[in-house]
Amino acid sequence: MFELKVLIVDDQSGIRRLLTEYFKHEGWRPVVAANGREALDLLPENPDVILLDIKMPIMDGIETLRTLRRTHPSLPVIVMTAYGELDVVQQAESLGISAKVHKPFDVVALKSMIESIHLQHLHVS
Repeated sequence: MFELKVLIVDDQSGIRRLLTEYFKHEGWRPVVAANGREALDLLPENPDVILLDIKMPIMDGIETLRTLRRTHPSLPVIVMTAYGELDVVQQAESLGISAKVHKPFDVVALKSMIESIHLQHLHVS
C-alpha cells in the first residue's frame, strides 16, 4: 500500500528480526532498537509508527513512552505485551498509545493495524 518507517523496540532479537524481515518484504523501512534508550536515540530517524515492547531491560516501555510523549505527543505508538500485564497496559493507555497487541501476534494483522493507525494519524495531523 505505502512505504512506512517503523521503529521496532524489543529486547528479544528474534522478534526484531522477524518484524524487520517481514516489513522489508512489504517494502517498508524498519529501524530497530533493543531497549527504550536506543529507541529514543533513533527518534531523529522520524518513524511513522513505533512498535514498543513493554517489558525490557535498561529502559522499559512505560519509561520510554513517558519520555517520548514530552517531545512527540502525537507519534503513533503500538505497545506489544504479554497476556497478564493489565496494569502496565493501563499505564501505557494513560500515556496515549494508539493500540496494543498481545504476543504472540499475527504479523499480517499487525501490518493492517499499523496501516490503519498511520492513515488515521495522517487525517488528524
